[in-house]
This record gives sequence, C-alpha cells and structure tokens, in this order.
Amino acid sequence: MASISNLLLPLIALFFTTQAQSDQQSPAYMEFVVNSTQLPPEDTYDYIIVGGGTAGCPLAATLSKTYRVLVLERGGLPFSNPNVMTREGFLPMLTHNDQFESPAQAFTSEDGVPNARGRVLGGSSAINAGFYSRADEDFYKRSEINWDSRVVQRSYEWVEKAIVFQPELQTWQSAVRDGLLEVGVEPYNGYSLNHTLGTKIGGSTFDSSGRRHSAADLLNLANASNIKVVLYASVDRVLFAPSYSLTSRQNANGVVFRDRAGEYHHAMLRDNGEVILCAGAIGSPQLLLLSGIGPRPYLSSWGIPVVRHSPYVGNNMYDNPRNGISIVSPVPLEQSLIQVVGITESGAYLEAASNVLPFSSPAYSAFLRPSSSPLYLTVASIMEKIIGPHSSGTLRLASTDVRSNPIVRFNYFSNPLDLERCVNGSRKIGDLLRSRAMDDFKFWEWSGTDFRFVGPALPVDQSNNALMGEFCRRTVSTIWHYHGGCVVGRVVDHNLKVLGVHSLRVVDGSTFTVSPGTNPQATLLMLGRYMGMMILKERMHR
Repeated sequence: MASISNLLLPLIALFFTTQAQSDQQSPAYMEFVVNSTQLPPEDTYDYIIVGGGTAGCPLAATLSKTYRVLVLERGGLPFSNPNVMTREGFLPMLTHNDQFESPAQAFTSEDGVPNARGRVLGGSSAINAGFYSRADEDFYKRSEINWDSRVVQRSYEWVEKAIVFQPELQTWQSAVRDGLLEVGVEPYNGYSLNHTLGTKIGGSTFDSSGRRHSAADLLNLANASNIKVVLYASVDRVLFAPSYSLTSRQNANGVVFRDRAGEYHHAMLRDNGEVILCAGAIGSPQLLLLSGIGPRPYLSSWGIPVVRHSPYVGNNMYDNPRNGISIVSPVPLEQSLIQVVGITESGAYLEAASNVLPFSSPAYSAFLRPSSSPLYLTVASIMEKIIGPHSSGTLRLASTDVRSNPIVRFNYFSNPLDLERCVNGSRKIGDLLRSRAMDDFKFWEWSGTDFRFVGPALPVDQSNNALMGEFCRRTVSTIWHYHGGCVVGRVVDHNLKVLGVHSLRVVDGSTFTVSPGTNPQATLLMLGRYMGMMILKERMHR
C-alpha cells in the first residue's frame, strides 16, 4: 500500500469525511458467511484456514473444490464499511480505527513508525491502495519456495480475471508518468502487470467506478457446499496431539477460537487435513508463539508450553521504508491512488498519489463570512520504496491475548545498503520535481515559481550524501509492505510446512525474506491460489 506522507494523517483525521455508499447487492459468498456466535462448540473440517485475507481467501476458494474448508476471520465484512469500498475512503479508514473491530488495526513499531494491519474479510487487500503488479523474476529465486512456473502463471491469471482492472490516468498520474520518462526512467512499458525496468501503468483492484475489489471477491469462486467463512473469530492457539512419526513428535489437529461474545469453540481436523495460517506477517508469527512454537527459553518465560523449539519464529522481520514529499497543487486534481510506477536501476521504485482534502480555516476571523460549502485542498505526493530491504528486526509478544498487537521492531536503515538506495530514490524524486512535467504544479511568486510543500522538502543540496541520508532517516514511514517472521528454511520448508510438526502450514507474507516487486498484493493473491492448487495435487497423488 502507498499514500501521502504520514504528516498528513492527523489533518485527514480531523477534516476528511467521506460520503457513505452502500452495496445494492450482496456478493455470492454471503451464502456461506456466518457470525462466529453461530458455530457449534466443536466441528470437523479438512482444512482450517486462520485469516480470511489476501492469501487466505484464494486459498480457501481453491481447496473448497474438493474438501471441506473453514475460514476463521477476526474481522467483519468489507462492504459494511463505506470507507473500505472507495478510493476516497482509503485515508480516513487508516486513521479512524479502534482497538478490536475497525478494518485497519493500527500499531506503531518500536522504531516509532505508525503502521496498520488488515482486520476485515479480504485482509490488507481490502485496506490498501489497490495497486497490482506481479513479482520481479529475482523474487522467485530468493523466496526459496518450490515454484512451478506454469501454475504460477495460471494462478495470476485466475486472480486477474476476477478482480484486476486497467486504470484511466488523469492529471496527476499522467504528469508523473511523463516526468519519469523525462528524467530517464525508461523505457515506457504502457499498461503492464509484469515487473519490467522503466515506467509503466499497473493494474488496480479499483474498478472504473472507483469501487474496491479485494481477495474477499475471490470467495465468489468457491464451492459453496464445501466452505464456511466465520467472521469475528479470534484464534487463540493451534492445538496439537502426539505424533508417532519418525520426523515429528507433534501433529496439529485443530484450533481453539473465541467468538464475538467471548465463548470458546474448537475446530478440529479430519484425517490428512491441515491447519493453515494466513494471518499475515504480524499475526502468523504471533500465533505460532502463542501455540508453543518458538524459542524454548522465550516461550517458557511467558509460561507457554513448548510444542516445538523453533528459534527463528519472530526473527527476520522486514519493512520497506517509504520516503517522499507532498505538495499543495495550485490546480484541482482528482483523487488518485497508485497507478503509475517507475522501476529504476538504482534499487528504488517511485510511485505517486493525489488526494482531495476538506479544509477549514484554523482560526475564526471576524473579517470572513462563514461559508456553507466546504473548501477543498488538493495534495499530491511522490514517494519512493527501496527494494529488499536488507535491514531486519524482530517480533515478540506483548500479551498472551491474540487480539493485542505484538511488539515489532524493523530497524529501518540499519543496513547501509538500504540507506544508499533511499538516497538514490530520493534524488530521483528531486529529478522528477525539476522536470517540465511538474511545472504546472508550482505556484507563482515574486521570485518566480516554486512548490508549496506539506511537510519536509528534499534538501537543497541533493548531491550531499550526508544530508540526503539524514532526510531518509528523519522522514521514514511505512509503505505497509512488511513481511517475514516465519521465513522459508528457518520456520517453514520450501512447501511452507512448519518445520518439526505435521499438518501445519503458513501461507502468507510472513514466509518472505524480500518484498516481491513494487507492491506485494499481486504475489500474495497468486500465492493463495498457487498453494491451493499444489495442495490439491499433493492430496491427489497421496
């Protein structure tokens, strides 16, 4: 996800409102969606998927073709909140949150950077900026997941046919595209879903009317007779039973979860079934720790019975830092989220957004007559995201209550290569601002024309590495592409099965050591479908 500078968020929280928009028709998946209070105390399933998010929904839809599937989602319906469903609602949704039920659950890392995680059916695909672009080729090698390229391609296409649209560029996005080409981010690749060096228009999960589509829409493709999606279900822990296998002492056999009224339920596995964690890069490592899979001394210090000593759970936490600038535009601009991206050779990606914000005078004036119609302020932003990153941190428990955020530290720019890439990306933003394509967004002043910045501007001397590095550290924010905590080769194997136990898998971004391409949404949606197809194939051979 990407947006304007975090410095605008308090302004938005105070002044931004959005017009409510209700759905005219319920989606087909409502046929098998229930509230957690409606479930019996115990039931059995072939697959129990914890988290109805970006990977969990396509995974569940795929497995339901043949097997009985339960999806346990801690949030509610996406279309019940009008801010979730519109581009205009993106920013207020991130700022208007509560402790237990808002679609976006806020948290702040120990680095002091505000962040958010999805808590709604559809997960982060229901609260992000909607940009869709496939992974770079290097990701498939570095991820260490066992990939079948033909199934990868078919999985992308399955997603794209259902929820991906070609955006129509308007004033700001067109200017950014032209400016990127002017400053050498070439070639121009037009509209493309592939990751290719140069400037391109990517896909969007917002359709031409501005309505959001998310992973939840992929549930419309499920076998309705084989799936149950449960809302407001908080999974406390995975349950285990002794295993008599030579390779593992423990076998996952179900989960225990709380409904909205605080009552406990047990969901248990049938023979040859699996519990699959799709709770995201914050939720999946947290749930493994609460279930007794993690470093033995650490679990013991919390009084958690140790199921499996796994020292790397919660390690290798990454978040791609975002840096950039925001300006007030002298000309009216449309509301736009990410549509154009510049893929540079220097380890950085450039993206942009424009937002129309209601504005009111901060002080009452006796000389101004109150206006009955609101005034609007147009803010345009350019941001850069570095590839990787190389800097990593940790996740640890803050409480044994799964509803509470764990404690996360990402250690932004602790690796000097990340800082170097941020400097490169920030310099490219400076080049873009000096392009002719940006002239229309300057204000006329006595001394000439210039931009009016909201928040910090780039250093005047952009050739100075120290000044540019200080700018990166001082203005760091998140682009919400955090990942890791259950990485391949340390916590899970190359098929995403948790090492040392049976019948437990993790299928989400917590398994990644690198963010795929410019934005991870496309890859995570593909991953859910892909792993579903591979599990079906594995079961058939078995």
